[in-house]
Amino acid sequence: MDLSQKTVENVEFMIEKIKEKLRVLNLGAIKPSHFDEEMYEELKEIYEMVLRKNSFSPNEMQALAEELGNLRKK
Repeated sequence: MDLSQKTVENVEFMIEKIKEKLRVLNLGAIKPSHFDEEMYEELKEIYEMVLRKNSFSPNEMQALAEELGNLRKK
């Protein structure tokens, strides 16, 4: 997957991978349709950081959830 391109498909891919890695229980809370290409670079940074880590503290999980919430379409 070429994540250098700002496409809807790449946004969907990154969101799904973030959800898998964080083991999000409320899968409806984070949907690819909540995000668009305008926040692509920020989303990609979160995606890359999430993939680098093996585990997350509760505080880190909360911070990631808040950051994803801030990136959602208004």
